[in-house]
Amino acid sequence: MKKVLQLFIFIMPMVLKRPLLKAFFKYDIHKTARIGLSWIFPDRLIMGANSSIGHFNTAVHLDEIVMSEDTSIGRGNWITGFSSGTQSKHFAHQPDRKSTLFIGAHSAITKNHHIDCTSPITIGRFVTVAGYSSQFITHSINVYDNRQDSKPISIGDYCFVGTNVVVLGGSSLPAYSVLGAKALLNKSFTEEWKLYGGNPAKLITDISKDAKYFSRDTGFVN
Repeated sequence: MKKVLQLFIFIMPMVLKRPLLKAFFKYDIHKTARIGLSWIFPDRLIMGANSSIGHFNTAVHLDEIVMSEDTSIGRGNWITGFSSGTQSKHFAHQPDRKSTLFIGAHSAITKNHHIDCTSPITIGRFVTVAGYSSQFITHSINVYDNRQDSKPISIGDYCFVGTNVVVLGGSSLPAYSVLGAKALLNKSFTEEWKLYGGNPAKLITDISKDAKYFSRDTGFVN
């Protein structure tokens, strides 16, 4: 019955989709937020003012997605995880783990990315996850302990994440940074106003504080 209801909601226009999602799934969706033709069914969903999810996205097996005001998820993204509170033996050694995606105000995830939120992924304000085919992977097999393991990912405020990157669990990109195209981010960096790139990613060069991208007061870039 639940799947039938989800399918019915999936094909509805937003004017009908919003009240159904709020009534049956208890989602918190602002009156100006919009969801396209996408399968978006985390356990909990919060969408702030003017937030949007485009067409052909999938978001399932998640504890929570939080989209702040003026955020956007483009089209064709696969967003998944491993909900807490299951009877599975996977991640039993991480009792406080949550499968969550948080997107700060005025940030955007563009098209055709794979976002694995087995552990939390936090994306700050005024961030662009740009281009296509990037992977954010928070879980893997720990070969030493022979078990599934997961670690969070953090992207700071005013970051630009280039196309076709891989970001692994336990890594972080500090605020006011750029991650170059095709980079592999597999550790936590702390120095702001830097360009990071390569495989594995390393500090490449400084970024001038005059760069206008890093002083925007709106997420949209002309």
